[in-house]
Amino acid sequence: MLPDSPIVQTGLPGPDLYLVMCAKAADGMRQAGAFGDPEQWRFDWDRPYSRDEWLDQLPTFGGHRQFPPGQLEALLAGIGAAIDAAGGRFTMRYATMAATAVRAGTA
Repeated sequence: MLPDSPIVQTGLPGPDLYLVMCAKAADGMRQAGAFGDPEQWRFDWDRPYSRDEWLDQLPTFGGHRQFPPGQLEALLAGIGAAIDAAGGRFTMRYATMAATAVRAGTA
């Protein structure tokens, strides 16, 4: 739908893209020289959604804000119909990723 989107251009699925971003942040911490050795964290978790809860969130997701209004409405209608066909609820799997480091001299 939006082939020029930065997310689409990477060719990486969501978690892999964020792992690359965390690795870049960790490299920046190392290069700054003001931090201990960075650690990278990943937490997998699930969240159940109703159709309306999901459709309320969907327009706030990164690339969806770039859709023209008519295209966004069509997307929401199609996703709403798919959720309805699946029983009106579903569970989304998430992976939260972070890179952390302690500032040198504070440990």
